[in-house]
Amino acid sequence: MEQIVSLDASNDRTKPVQFWQLYSVLGQDPIVHIVTNFYERVFADEDWFTSVFARVGGIGHHVNTQASMWIDVMGGGPYYHGAEFRLNFHHTHNAIQLMNEKGAKRWSKLMVDTLDDSTQHMTEDPRIRLSINTFLTHFMSKYSQEFAFENRSVFGATNPPINRKINFLKMTTEAIEALTETELSEALGERGVDVSKYNGKAALVNKALMM
Repeated sequence: MEQIVSLDASNDRTKPVQFWQLYSVLGQDPIVHIVTNFYERVFADEDWFTSVFARVGGIGHHVNTQASMWIDVMGGGPYYHGAEFRLNFHHTHNAIQLMNEKGAKRWSKLMVDTLDDSTQHMTEDPRIRLSINTFLTHFMSKYSQEFAFENRSVFGATNPPINRKINFLKMTTEAIEALTETELSEALGERGVDVSKYNGKAALVNKALMM
């Protein structure tokens, strides 16, 4: 799906901007402005929250590192040195006090306030805010699973889910086995298979391998 794998967003406004395409629309300066706005709020917040960031570095340090990470993920990298390893190390060692429901709730509140105050940096394309919401929702969900806290963060409406086109004939056995039970059921159902006759993922995999 070319419009999905490309780092360049489509000019067709009926097609969503994926968050890894945001840099192609925004460029660097708007991203830095949004991140700066956020950290100005962080460093003006209550001490229990602000102090965790202050121990790592000043506002300039956080703006530089977070903007670099955003630019990377949004399709303009590489700028964030250390990539996933560095990000994991930071959360596990520097920010562990906030990797919980209370910290996530405050972080999310400040970010929503930031986005609401940053419309001038998002162009007039309504897809941009949806894409940023999707980006934040994706990573907050990821962190809630990694650090075992309940994810109550709501950033706003997000992009619709991507429906993969599954063609069993072009897939390896390993790729078919890696599909979820729901994906297998839906793909087989689209091919006219009565999936109610197949109980469990193993049965669905076997049927898919015979297609």
